[in-house]
Amino acid sequence: MKSRSDKLKRLVAVQRHLEQMAESELAETARQRRELADTIDVVADAMGSAKPLHAMFSGHYASQLGRLAQKDQMLLGIQEVHEARVLKERAKGDRLEENMKDARMAEDREETDNAIYDLVDQQIMMAPPASGKVGKS
Repeated sequence: MKSRSDKLKRLVAVQRHLEQMAESELAETARQRRELADTIDVVADAMGSAKPLHAMFSGHYASQLGRLAQKDQMLLGIQEVHEARVLKERAKGDRLEENMKDARMAEDREETDNAIYDLVDQQIMMAPPASGKVGKS
């Protein structure tokens, strides 16, 4: 039968894995936002370009820039949700780890107490009787 600390240790490992998954989702969202920011810069540069080809498409660039800004806002919201999830998963993991350490300390304390009780019991059983009359018949 597994001890409470062993069960909590396994839960801590699972929780840390969930935390890593949340962190990778956050990193992916941040990467998408960086790529989107680069695209926004390219479109903004094209809008401001003095080349006649770009001037013909300035209306298209403006609408594209609006869509890109909207997508950036959406990704920002997703990123904030992922950040909150990472913090929540990390807090859960820390709490479980603390409970695991407390359980391990309690188990170690109980084991030490039981060893001391066993020693005391052995000493009592090996000690001669309190009176010499008790052992003689």
